[in-house]
Amino acid sequence: MVDGVSRRQSTLDEVAEHAGVSRSVASRVLNNAPHVSRAKREAVERAVRQLGYVRNPTARALATRQTGAAALVVAGEDPSIFADPFFAQVIVGASAALEEADLHLMLCLAASERGRKRVEDLFRSQGVDGVMLMALREDDPLVRTAEEARMPVVFGGRPVGPAPRWYVDVDNVGGAREVTEYLISRGRTHVATICGRLDTEAGRARYRGYRDAVLAAGLAPYPPWEADFTEPGGAAAMTGLLANYPEVDGVFAANDNMGAGAVRALREAGRTVPADVAVVGFDDLAVAGVTDPPLTTVHQPIAALGREMARMLVAIVDGQDPTPLILPTRLVTRSSA
Repeated sequence: MVDGVSRRQSTLDEVAEHAGVSRSVASRVLNNAPHVSRAKREAVERAVRQLGYVRNPTARALATRQTGAAALVVAGEDPSIFADPFFAQVIVGASAALEEADLHLMLCLAASERGRKRVEDLFRSQGVDGVMLMALREDDPLVRTAEEARMPVVFGGRPVGPAPRWYVDVDNVGGAREVTEYLISRGRTHVATICGRLDTEAGRARYRGYRDAVLAAGLAPYPPWEADFTEPGGAAAMTGLLANYPEVDGVFAANDNMGAGAVRALREAGRTVPADVAVVGFDDLAVAGVTDPPLTTVHQPIAALGREMARMLVAIVDGQDPTPLILPTRLVTRSSA
C-alpha cells in the first residue's frame, strides 16, 4: 500500500510519476504498445501493482494499434534540406522530446507530387501516431490533408490563412520589428528589406514587422524584395536592390543566409558594411557569427521550436488539448550594423 493512494482510485499521472516515466510512456505500456524499453515497461507494471491502479474503460487512452513513431514532414524536395542548420536544430529538439516519450522520429519530404502522395498515404494509413508539419506555402494541399487527418497534427510555424488548432511558432513580427528599429536607431534612414518568400507566413510576418518599424519612425518602407531564404538568393536580391535603390543604407534580411548573401553582394559592388550599408538578419544561425563582418540578427530558439512541437504532439496523443505556443525572440548585436 502507498500512503494516501489506496483511499481513492490512482491516476495515470500518478502511475507515470511513481514509475519515473512520462505519461505517454505509461499510457503506451498500459495499451501494450511496441517500442517501449523493457526497463520502462517493468517500472510501469510495478507502479500499477503497487498503486493498485485500475484502468477506467471509459477514459480516453491511446489506441492499441499505436505505432510508436511520429513524423516530421517538411515541404521540400531536396533531402539535403534536413542538413540545413535551421532544420537540423529543429530535428535535434524534436528528437530529444520524442525520445523522452519513447517515440521514434520519421523524416518526410512533401513538396513534389510523389512526396505529397507519400505523406497523404501516411495520413490515411495512420502509419504514425502523429505528425509535425513545417515549411508550408500558401494553398499547400497538405493543409487540407492535415485538417481531415484522423491523427494529431502540430504545425511548426503557422501556415498562411486561418490559424490551425495546434501550432508552435516564434514571434516573427516582434523580432523583425525590433531588429529594424535597431537599424533605424543607428541612423539609417533608407532601410529596405529582403523579405523571404511571401507565400509563407514567416515571410509575410517578418515583412509586417519591418514595415511597422519603418512607418513608426516616420520613414517610407521599401517594397518587399522577395528571395528564397538562401545565401545565393540573398545576394541576387541585394544586387537588385542596389540597381533600383542605390540610396539604401540599411537592409533587414529575413534570415541569416540571405543576410550573408547581401553582405557578399555589397562587397562585390564596392560597398562597405556597415559604413555604407548596415545589414541585419534573422535566426541567429552559425553563419551569422562567421560572416565578415558578423551579422546583427534576431535569435529565435530553433531547437526549442522542435522540442515544443514534439511535446505538444505527445500531449495530444495522450488525450490533452494544448493551446498554441509562440516562442520569444531576442536581438543579438554584432558589427554588421
